[in-house]
Amino acid sequence: MITFGVSTWLWTSPFTTDTVGLFPKIKAMGYDAVEIPVEYPELIDGAKVKAALDEHDLAPIVCAAFGPTRDLTHDDPTMHQACFDYIEQCFALCNQWEASFVAGPMYSAVGKARMVPDEQRKLEWNRAVENLQKACQMAQQSGVQIALEPLNRFETDLVNTASDVRQLVDDINHPAAGVLLDGFHMGIEEPDIEQAITTVGDKLIHVQVSENYRGTPGTGQFRWDDLKKGLQQVDYQGCVSIESFTPEIKELAGAVCIWRHLAEDQDSFASDGLAFLKQLLA
Repeated sequence: MITFGVSTWLWTSPFTTDTVGLFPKIKAMGYDAVEIPVEYPELIDGAKVKAALDEHDLAPIVCAAFGPTRDLTHDDPTMHQACFDYIEQCFALCNQWEASFVAGPMYSAVGKARMVPDEQRKLEWNRAVENLQKACQMAQQSGVQIALEPLNRFETDLVNTASDVRQLVDDINHPAAGVLLDGFHMGIEEPDIEQAITTVGDKLIHVQVSENYRGTPGTGQFRWDDLKKGLQQVDYQGCVSIESFTPEIKELAGAVCIWRHLAEDQDSFASDGLAFLKQLLA
């Protein structure tokens, strides 16, 4: 059975212990799960968040954030260690909250989009594979997985398509390596949404969605029928989660280039989007 989630990024950033104040509203809207973006683990009291998750019967989805200081393809190995330390903190929160994976584009820093020679790209690809093999070993020791997310060409130059991420997972060759597909990025990069999903196949462990313009699902040009067909083809039984952002948080809005409001208000975004997804997929 498909379940439905929403990212707290729709309302605020960064996630802190106080962000659990959104949980009653999210549950009342009819969501099953909440995406928790772990930007700064030191701002999160795991025990209090766990209590709030239990109180409101919400399943947690842990999403990792990889800015310029978290880059497993960087030339400096000290940055790799900083990434591993951060990923380890995310795994610890998974264990505390009973979440089964950490999701995100952990192969490289978001925003690293350059024209580089093939030799440099191959070096960085191999470095990502090697370091993600280590991350998978850490994940296995924690009893969880990682869900690697392709991003569009404007946000990364390394992993853009379902074929890219499938190749990455195959190269990593570890059972803890899974995939997150995001409809927004697929809408930019994939000529065939259904085929993209089937390319990933049983490696797909999480799905994020929004409209082609990052707005409310059902209000734009995204090919929702193809998404539905692809999920049916792979018998997807995980969570489909709305991920978008608020222009009110300037640092986050600037990072994802949202310069205007995409809905009447963020609550309507969440409730109308969920109604559409339930009609499409439930």
